[in-house]
Amino acid sequence: MYKIRLAEVSYDFKNLRNLLAKASPARSGDVLAGIAAENNLQRVAAQWVLADMPLTRFLEEPVIPYEEDDVSRLIADQHNASAFQPVAHMTVGEFRDWLLTPAASSETLQSIAWGLTPEMVAAVSKLMRIQDLILVAKKCHVVTRFRNTIGLHNHLSTRLQPNHPTDDPAGIAAVIVDGLLYGSGDAVIGINPASDSLSSTVTLIKMLHDIIERYQIPTQSCVLSHVTTTLQAIEQGAPVDLVFQSIAGTEKANANFGITLDLLAEAHQAALSLNRGTVGNHCMYFETGQGSALSANAHHGVDQQTCETRAYVVARQFDPLLVNTVVGFIGPEYLYDGKQIIRAGLEDHFCGKLMGLPMGCDVCYTNHAEADQDDMDMLLTQFAAAGGTFIMGVPGADDVMLNYQSTSFHDALYLRQLFNRPPAPEFLHWLQQHEIFDKNNHLQACAELPELFARPLTPLLN
Repeated sequence: MYKIRLAEVSYDFKNLRNLLAKASPARSGDVLAGIAAENNLQRVAAQWVLADMPLTRFLEEPVIPYEEDDVSRLIADQHNASAFQPVAHMTVGEFRDWLLTPAASSETLQSIAWGLTPEMVAAVSKLMRIQDLILVAKKCHVVTRFRNTIGLHNHLSTRLQPNHPTDDPAGIAAVIVDGLLYGSGDAVIGINPASDSLSSTVTLIKMLHDIIERYQIPTQSCVLSHVTTTLQAIEQGAPVDLVFQSIAGTEKANANFGITLDLLAEAHQAALSLNRGTVGNHCMYFETGQGSALSANAHHGVDQQTCETRAYVVARQFDPLLVNTVVGFIGPEYLYDGKQIIRAGLEDHFCGKLMGLPMGCDVCYTNHAEADQDDMDMLLTQFAAAGGTFIMGVPGADDVMLNYQSTSFHDALYLRQLFNRPPAPEFLHWLQQHEIFDKNNHLQACAELPELFARPLTPLLN
């Protein structure tokens, strides 16, 4: 039991799980779960108690028991005591203060990443203002490689997302060319298939492979089918670059996705065995989102932001090329409005980066949320200021297959111009070689298609 008396009112928090939930900034998902603070005074009281909590307490009191949950077991088994040692004497509040000092350098943060549990990281984020989340995340540099180098300091990558409501190859190919002409696609050319069938998945994998080979694009492809479908595609000899899967922060929530840690390990080994990377072999791509555990009734009374951060320990186990929070996709039941979406996106990026992950963000919202494109511009700009690894590139920011609002090819160009953030160096060289970008890393005005695209795509679509 954790207690505090504030403004002549006594507050009791029955355990660490309850304390973390009450200390969370307001969001609709925790209200839906019945675990949110009743008012701002109770929230402040919880944050006050949390600030005085020793970091070691999170090793002693799992929010979900070790015996009941394989993610809890992974958290305990993954913890590196030596990496934890430099901050082991701190409370959560002292940790927050230290993170904001020059002593918490990029090199130091990298060295302690595997000593931090997700609950420690989630806890400190609850004490931070948005500027704190941005400032600390900016110091966390996480570099990954497959056919190019992602996450270098002051770079920004994009996922080219050519989704189509019927998986029509011609429609997908047209969007890919459009995206490439705007300099999008260095993180991955990644398709959410309308169908999870094996035949459709293999067709799309082969098409992406052929496009990348034909134009010698230094990037990687991914068809975001279920991991079991991708494993079958590998068995059939399909040229799989990245294996994708949505993941969550509890065993029960992952079971709702149809996965286990053992299945992810099998998929990781299968992708590694293909050895398709040229400058590295980070070959996993994970997506997450606050509210996924609650939507499956698999949250165990843990607040949605802490559940989200627990998912990052799953991702970290498999050395991914890319991880991104699809922050506003699940809907207003979990993140009600633009204010909550902005805060959640920056929390997720901060927590993932602090744990050593290459974090991107799908800056997005559903059409029934209390949010609009101005809110997304705020998150987009703040995410880039925080050193975000990658964003999405969707034609017109409107995904016609998934029916939600995301970010466009033009949004990436805005960030490149504002912050001088070029794409991955290998991809930038390709863009300059084909006169899509100029020597100053800006999109080059062209009256005609670059000669590169004079060769028709038609043979690849049959």
